[in-house]
Amino acid sequence: MLLVLWTGHLDWGLGIKQTVKSSIGWAKGWALLALFPLAGAVLPIRRDLLIRAQCKLALWTLCLAPVLLLAPYLGLPERIFTSPLKAVGGPGPEYFSVYLFTFDPATWTPRWQFYAPWSPFAALLGVVMVVFALEESDRKWRAAGMAAGVLMIVASKSRMGVVGLVASSLGPRLLPLVLKSWAWVAIGAATASLSVFGDWLLRSLGAGIDSFKGARADSTRVRATLQRIAHERWQEEAFWFGHGTVQPKPHIVEYMPIGSHHTWFGLLFVKGLVGALAFGVPLVWQIVLASKDAATNPRGRLSLGIVMVLVLLSFGENIEIEVYLLWPALVLLGIHARELASDRAGNICQAHALRKATWPEKATVPPAE
Repeated sequence: MLLVLWTGHLDWGLGIKQTVKSSIGWAKGWALLALFPLAGAVLPIRRDLLIRAQCKLALWTLCLAPVLLLAPYLGLPERIFTSPLKAVGGPGPEYFSVYLFTFDPATWTPRWQFYAPWSPFAALLGVVMVVFALEESDRKWRAAGMAAGVLMIVASKSRMGVVGLVASSLGPRLLPLVLKSWAWVAIGAATASLSVFGDWLLRSLGAGIDSFKGARADSTRVRATLQRIAHERWQEEAFWFGHGTVQPKPHIVEYMPIGSHHTWFGLLFVKGLVGALAFGVPLVWQIVLASKDAATNPRGRLSLGIVMVLVLLSFGENIEIEVYLLWPALVLLGIHARELASDRAGNICQAHALRKATWPEKATVPPAE
C-alpha cells in the first residue's frame, strides 16, 4: 500500500513534502493495522489478559459515566482541554481533545463519545467491549464489560453501533448451527414460508430501512454524497492508483474531505483499485479463518466478532485513522492466528508420530555363524 501511495503521488505531482507527510500518515495508520496482529502472533501475550483489561476499562467507564451524562444538564463545557501534543500534527484537533459531550448539529441534543474522538466510533468501541466481555470467565467483570459497552452504544446515539451489537454478539454464536442438520431443516421451512409472508416481510424491511436512515437524515445525506463524489472521481480520474490524498472539503458535504467517512470509497479515491485490494484481500482471508474456527471451536467467536466490527466500521469510518484505539482487538486477531498455527503444528506432529508407530519394524537378519 505504501508503494501504491508513492505511485499516486508521482502520478499527480504532489511533491516531496506531501509525499513525506502522507508516508508518515501511512505509518501511523495502515502500517499499524498489520503490525498489531503481528505483535499478537509472535509475542507471548495471553488472550485472557486482554479480555480482563477490556473489562477493567469498562469499570472505569462506568465510574465516569455519571459525570459525563449529567454534564450537559449542569452547564459544563463540551470540551475540557486540548493536549499540546497536537503540535506534532495529525488528522485533526479532535484527536487531542478531551470532551465531556458534544451536541448533534442536526438536533442539538447531546451525544457522548467517551474516550473516542467522535460518537459513532465510540459506539463501535462499545461493541468491541461487549464481544470481549462475553468471553470473560468472571461474572462480575463480564457484567461490567457488557454494561459499559451497551452504555457507550446507547449514549453515542449511533445507528451503526446498534447493528454492530446485534451482529457481532449473536452472529459468531449462531454460526455453529450451520453444522447442525436440524438448523438446515428450519432454514428450509423458513424459506418455504416466504411464499406466503415474503411480500409483507419485504415491505416491512423496506420501511425499517427507511426509518433507520431517517433517524439521522442529514448524516445519511452527507455520507451518500461523499461516497458518490469519491466513486465518480475515482472511476474518471485515477482508477488504478488513486489521487494520493484526500481532496478539499466542498460545502455540499458540510466541508468533509472527499475520501473520508468510508474506508472502501476512501481507499478507491486515495489509493485506487490496487490500494483497495491491498486491504480487501487480507481482510477476506481473515474473515474466512475466523468463520471456519468459530463454526467448530468456541475459541473463534471473539475473533469473528472483532472481524465483524472491523467490517462494519469500514463502511462508516476511515478505519486506518482509528487503529490507535483498536489495538487490543487487532492484537487478539494475532493471538488467534498463533493458536491456529499451534493447532496445525500439533496435528502435523501427531500425524508423524502415528505414522511412525504404524510403520512395520525392519526384519533383523541373524548374524552368520
